[in-house]
Amino acid sequence: MTGQEVRTYIRYSGWASRKVLEVAVALPPEDRTKPMGVSHESIANTLAHIYFGDAIWFSRIADPGYPVPPHDALPSLDFVIEEWPRLQAKWEAWANAVTDSDLARQVPFKSRFVGNAGLPAWQIVMHVVNHATLHRGQIVGMLRQLGMKAPATDILFYYYEQAVPVAS
Repeated sequence: MTGQEVRTYIRYSGWASRKVLEVAVALPPEDRTKPMGVSHESIANTLAHIYFGDAIWFSRIADPGYPVPPHDALPSLDFVIEEWPRLQAKWEAWANAVTDSDLARQVPFKSRFVGNAGLPAWQIVMHVVNHATLHRGQIVGMLRQLGMKAPATDILFYYYEQAVPVAS
């Protein structure tokens, strides 16, 4: 994976998360927290879980001092709405500075699933993007169960939106 690919994927993930968050914020509060039997039970909890994933991996790959909420006490949706754009800006700043050789760097971390571990930085980036994509898809399903029009978050739509218009 190259630095340019990392920049694209990190920007895509932020774009797609913003799209889902915008629709979620427009919902009545009771729909945001309604138990749906999917993922982390509700739209609000699933958004908080995506934020948690973005935050913990950012702290591991770029800034060990970045505050990460405890997994068993996910933050409120209000916190996520306020903090996620700042975290996304930090991810994008990191991606803007990363070099291809930085991406091969082994990043050590401790995981509640596997204990002490490590992965190359590029694999962490792929996990962050794929993790968020999985859970955004679950939120899209929850939105549809609520009768809402869900945003198009496929990477193809990101590419279309980012494309420079072709002169006719």
